[in-house]
Parts: sequence; structure tokens; C-alpha cells
Amino acid sequence: MEDCAALYTDLHAFAMVDAYLDEGMHDEAVFSLFVQRLPPGLNFLVACGLEEALRHLETLCFPRETLDHLASLQCFSDRLLSYLERFRFSGEVSAVPEGTPMFPQEPLLEVVAPLPEAQLLETHLLHQLHLQTLTASKATRVVSAAGGRPVMDHGLGSMYGLEMGTRMARAAFIAGVQSTSNVLAGHRHGLPLTGVLEHSFIQAHENELEAFRAFANGFPEMALLVDTYDTLRGVQYVIRLAREMGEAFRVRALRLSSGDLLALSRAARSLLDEAGLPRMKLFASGHLDEARIARLIAQGAPLDAFCLNTALSVSPDVPALEIAYKLVSYAGKDRIKLSSQRALYPGRKQVFRMEEGGAARRDVLARHGEALPGRPLLQPVMRGGMRLEGACPPVLEVRDHARRERERLPPETLELEPSSPPYRVEVSPVLAWTREQLIDAWAASP
Repeated sequence: MEDCAALYTDLHAFAMVDAYLDEGMHDEAVFSLFVQRLPPGLNFLVACGLEEALRHLETLCFPRETLDHLASLQCFSDRLLSYLERFRFSGEVSAVPEGTPMFPQEPLLEVVAPLPEAQLLETHLLHQLHLQTLTASKATRVVSAAGGRPVMDHGLGSMYGLEMGTRMARAAFIAGVQSTSNVLAGHRHGLPLTGVLEHSFIQAHENELEAFRAFANGFPEMALLVDTYDTLRGVQYVIRLAREMGEAFRVRALRLSSGDLLALSRAARSLLDEAGLPRMKLFASGHLDEARIARLIAQGAPLDAFCLNTALSVSPDVPALEIAYKLVSYAGKDRIKLSSQRALYPGRKQVFRMEEGGAARRDVLARHGEALPGRPLLQPVMRGGMRLEGACPPVLEVRDHARRERERLPPETLELEPSSPPYRVEVSPVLAWTREQLIDAWAASP
């Protein structure tokens, strides 16, 4: 049996749906998907992953071979298998537009659907929005650290799976990364492609000059890697090649991937300028992240662009978010979950962004239907199981939206250091009162 998207679900989800069906629990439920708290290193989140999530909801079904596999597990009822055979998502979804900066407890997405339907979506929605939101949030910091210099995604080889790597390349582009080396991401999402020469090509030739000559003839737009053996000697070989080729020499950039990038970039820049190649750009790669990029720029490193691998692909300093998909209403009644550290606010919600002169000042987390003066962020994106027009705009529009929304944030929120003060998120009096009433009712229950 080939992989089926319907099986990208935790076992307990099928078990819970089976039990719901046994009890006749088909009433409308509301689930909120949000991040509990910001991890150290992030001042805000960049919502991402909605397009793929909605595509899954529109197409989710259970083919015969999938049902046969579930039956072979011998732990589910015929009632569940019959339900899944007819399954199509029929609910509605509200979400913040991709690229929108968000903060803890604010829903990135809310699902309103019959309880069994909404429950089945949990794992897939968490997976799609988690990694893509994390990637976009991390990439935003890297782009900010680069200070307007291009950042290129070259991390497919170290990403969490090939398919997710393609989605994460899109998320990084939305956040401001200029291009990707991922050919499938370029094809699928229309992302600009860039590439750089790798060490193996040089090692396969008898010497660097021969390798540079062969590659420069066919792919002059790709940066030449000059530190396979000795960085400055590699730069001198490029200078020699430029003199040999004259006007036919069209190489635009060299890449430095190891060693003291500050000292080597300064020495390389000096050699290139003295050789009459001031337009030759210097790219840096290697184990770069936003902190190292910011230090290099602050020290005056003459670097023109940055190629990132693991910092974007696996976000080693912030590998995960505390993301949750929680039931907040069922059968017309608000629901809560009590925890000493993780508050859950009941019912459908809206987030209002309070702005002055086009600049964001604070957010208010409110109940759905409240009329507050700020800009509402959650928007309807799906109804009757079908995406609404405009729910998933082209990626360039999403990227522009992300840039405009970042520019509205307070300057301290955009810093790499922890924001001081943190961006303020308030809870509306109505929502706070509703939660307290539910807590009191629980405490008074027998």
C-alpha cells in the first residue's frame, strides 16, 4: 500500500473518533490551534503553513486500501470504518493570513466542525503549521540580522524530510529569504533558484584552476567555492582565470564556507579589488545563524550575501514550539482545560491588533463576535469544507504581506535580543470573565 495522507494521524485520534461515534457525539465542536509560549530566541511568530493545511482538508478521504489496513489492526469498529469510507470534511476554518506576526495564546487557526471531523484533523494541522511557522519565524530573524543583504536557503539536505523541506523553503521565502537551492520548491511554488559550486567538483579535478575553468564556462551565475584547500590561493586562481578569459569571464561571486570569515573576507576583498574585480561579490556559508551573521556585519566583514543550511532547516537553537490544538467549545457550550502553567481560553475567538498611525501597539485576545476598535486578524478561509476565494494568495503576495506586517511591529520586537518590553497581548474583559465563570462552575460541581 502506498503512503496515504489520511494515515498521517496518531492512533489515538481514530480511537477517540470511534468512541465519539459510539456515544453519538456529532455536535459542533470548536478547536483552536495556537502556541502556548514563545521559546527563548523568538520575540514573535510568523504564521505559516495555512495553504498546505487547507489543501489537506479539501482532499482528505480514506481509500479502500487505507480502510483495509485499519481493519487489519483489529482494534476499530465497523462503525468507524463505515464513517471513514464516507468521510469528507464539511466544516469551516478561520485563520490569520500567512506571514502575519503572532504571539502566544493567539489562535493561528480555528476549526468549527462536527466533533469527529475536527478531531481527525489534529495531527496533520499541528504538523503543517508547526514546522512552517517555526521556519518562517527563524528565517525572519536571519533576514533581519543580514541587514538587507540577500539570504539564500541551501538547507534541503539537512531538513526534516524531503517533502517538508520543500514546504519549509516556501516558509523561509515568505519570511524574506531571497532564494532556495531546492529545485522542487522552485517548481512547485515559483521560488527563485540559486546554487553554488561544491567541494566535490573541485576535488574531482586535478587542480582548482581546472575546476574553476570548467564550471565557469557552463554556470557563470553560480558562486565559485574557493576554500577547498586554501582560501586565498583559491581567490588568486579565480583572478588568474578572470585574466585568462577577459570579457568572457562572467562569474559574479565567490563563496567562503569555513575558517575565519571576517579575516578571510577582508583579505579576499582586498585581492579582488587590487585585481580590478570590485564587482565580484563574496558569499558566506557554513555554520551560520542570525547571531553570527550580526557579529560579522557589526565587525565590518565585506560580505554581500549569506547561504544558510542548518539554521533554517532544523533551527538548532529553537527546534520546536509549544503548539497545541485544543477543544474550546462543544455542543454550544464553552470548554476549558485547567493547568497551573498553561491557560486555555474558552470558545471561538478573535484577535484584535491595536494600531496607532499604522504601527502595532498591542493585541487583544477576545471572544468571537466582540466588537473592539482594533484590526481583526482571524479571517474566514474555508466554509463547507471548501476554501474561500482569496484564502491562499500567491506566494509573492504572502511575502509582501509578511514584510508589511513586520514593518508595523514596534522596533524592539524586531531586535535579535529579547524584546524589552515584550509585545503586549491582553485578554478582553469578556473573555476573561467567561473563563472565570467556567472555573467557578467546575469548582462548585460535585
